[in-house]
Order: sequence, then C-alpha cells, then structure tokens
Amino acid sequence: MRKVIVNSTPLIALCHINQLELFKKIYGEITIPDAVYKEITAKPDSICCKQVRNALEWIKVEKIENELAKRFYKTQLHEGEVEVMILAKERGADLVVIDDKNAKKHAKYLDLTVTGSLGILLKAKKMELIKEIAPLLSEMQNQGIFLGEKIIKLCLKQAGEL
Repeated sequence: MRKVIVNSTPLIALCHINQLELFKKIYGEITIPDAVYKEITAKPDSICCKQVRNALEWIKVEKIENELAKRFYKTQLHEGEVEVMILAKERGADLVVIDDKNAKKHAKYLDLTVTGSLGILLKAKKMELIKEIAPLLSEMQNQGIFLGEKIIKLCLKQAGEL
C-alpha cells in the first residue's frame, strides 16, 4: 500500500463536494499530520470535521518526530503544510497531496512526489471512480474553493473534457 500524506486543503475541497471517499477508493488509507487534524477539527460542526472524524478508520493521524524541523519552514508555510512535508520525509511517503503552489514547490525541492485535489480527481476519473470532472470543479467553485481558469482548463483537457 502506498504511503500518502495529505494536507488540509485537499481534504476540505473533497469534503465540500462529498468526494472524501475517493482517497479511500484510490489509496486504501491516507495519513494526515496532527496539525492538519487539529485544523480540520477546529470547527466541530463543519462539514469536513464530521466527514474526517467518520473516516478515522482509514485516515490515520500521526505526530511528526522532529518538532525542531518546523522552524525552518514556519515563515513561508502554514503549520499543516510543514508537518505534511516533515512527516512525508520521516515516513518515506510515496506521495503528498497539497494544493498550495508555494508548498508544492517546497515539497518538490525535498524530492517528494506531489499532487493536489485536482490530481486526485484526474486519477479517480482514470480509474473510472467518477464519470466527469467538470461538474465537480463547478461544485468546488460553488462551495467557495478558488480554482484559477488556467488550472481548470488544464485539468479538463487532461480529463478529455475540453
């Protein structure tokens, strides 16, 4: 089984379109760092909090070992993103799922394999877990998740929907 570490934004994006289960269907289980879990569960009545808590059978929450390493990234990244990268390095992760452009750059610099929410949707379509990506992208936007026009077009092109 692949070791996949996920940040909060992809969890939130997929929760808001009722597709959190795609992580389970694609990878079996995923891991989130403690900081991501705390961020997701900070608002107990949020959609994402409820979905993540109901999925703790296949979403594993882990603490990073090297707390001191966090200070090297703190000025440029959020705590969850930092812990995703540290945990990925500590556990020898096969993949990290992060949406923030700056965090993706840092992860790639650390030789981590990176994808984002839209990469998960593309993989799900390729595996025939979903039929179309376009309605899901529209729903993300309707739910207040920002997606640039350039990335939408690229995603739809790769999905064969443009």
